[in-house]
Amino acid sequence: MPIQRFDRRSFLQTGAAAGAALSSPSILRASGANERLNIAMIGIGNRGKRNIEYFESENIVAVCDVNKDKLDFASSLHPKARRATDFRELFDHQKEFDAVVVSTPEHTHAFATLPGLQLGKHVYCEKPLTYNIEESRIIRMAARNAKVVTQMGTQNHANDNYRRVVELIQSGVIGKVRECHVWHSRAWGWHESEQAARDAKDRFIVIRKPKRSQPIPAGLDWDLWQGPAPARPFHNDYFKGPLWYRWWDFGNGTMSDLGSHLIDLPFWALKLEAPLTVEAMGPSPDSDMAPASMQATYEYGARGVLPPVKLTWYQGLEKPQIWKEKGIPQWANGHLFIGEKGMLLSDYKKHVLLPEESFTDFKGPDPFIPRSTSHHQDWVNACKGGDPTLSNFEYAGLLTEANHLGNVAYRSGKKIQWDTKQMRATNAPDAEQYIKRDYRKGWKLS
Repeated sequence: MPIQRFDRRSFLQTGAAAGAALSSPSILRASGANERLNIAMIGIGNRGKRNIEYFESENIVAVCDVNKDKLDFASSLHPKARRATDFRELFDHQKEFDAVVVSTPEHTHAFATLPGLQLGKHVYCEKPLTYNIEESRIIRMAARNAKVVTQMGTQNHANDNYRRVVELIQSGVIGKVRECHVWHSRAWGWHESEQAARDAKDRFIVIRKPKRSQPIPAGLDWDLWQGPAPARPFHNDYFKGPLWYRWWDFGNGTMSDLGSHLIDLPFWALKLEAPLTVEAMGPSPDSDMAPASMQATYEYGARGVLPPVKLTWYQGLEKPQIWKEKGIPQWANGHLFIGEKGMLLSDYKKHVLLPEESFTDFKGPDPFIPRSTSHHQDWVNACKGGDPTLSNFEYAGLLTEANHLGNVAYRSGKKIQWDTKQMRATNAPDAEQYIKRDYRKGWKLS
């Protein structure tokens, strides 16, 4: 198979750029590259603090957090910025800002993102884009209608290694790919015992729901932090990051968290959208907590000239069989693309073609994906009329839905047949409870 030749212009006109074009704004509030965006920051926790640093060169005109200490920190950096505890109230002053950055826990991502889209604001949201599949579909459609600039916080989408891997795969260097494996060794989540948690090297050993409550820390609006999730007494095991992400009420564990980063690469390189079937394996599901170790297998149909492909995700102690048999370098985290003419092994920052002796004198295709200044700067530049973002909500929404389907299959205990148009597992009606959920009184996504 000859190497397909692309250039930057053809890439921007086809493929990933076709989805990115849906994020192009109809009206830009920043009139040029030299004018600064007026940004509202929602969530000033771990990621929010970092995002304040990333967007320091723009105008941060509003800061919002349910924790007074976090809010005070943000105000110390931007004393003129409007303060808010409830992000719903922040949008009452929407004329003051052009764009929104959402860095809350994932169970409130959609609620902080949707008003921004509806008001015509550019939005940057941390991963995963939403808490569940229904929310992702709502946000994806809202972004499509809003025609603003969007970006999900999958920062590795901007790194040169990922882009080079996409170029190699899409140029046919290893031939047609019908099998792909993705794994990450983080084993945080539900374990059957404290000893199992220690054996898995879980940094935060919490294996069951707390039996007692704790006093709510001063300055924290715990009710507001819970938002649309079921109410429960405060305990630090729910609140402290990154502990919240393992509780089903607030997050979806490693599958949706790190899956957003790692599955991003094959999703992009193989031009994936909605799977046909998903099957998951792991320990018996716990009603409260996402698993530390599990795997999920996705079957995708043909995409144009691309053949059907099977993608398998592994987390925690699970690994591909070829890895266990030492048939490839035993990287702790990685992607393995298996093609007709060879394999490509990669992680965040490096990649190698296998078997190496078959590619000794190999010269790859000329780069055709535009290089990135940074994932955050790409969004800012696009807001000011630059190239479209590549991890926009059209693309990121599809990725988020697929990742959530791994947990839907796991919690359902079935190999689900997925009807993406109807947004349902046709053979598993009981899976509906994991595709969408009822919200706590006072919360509505519309």
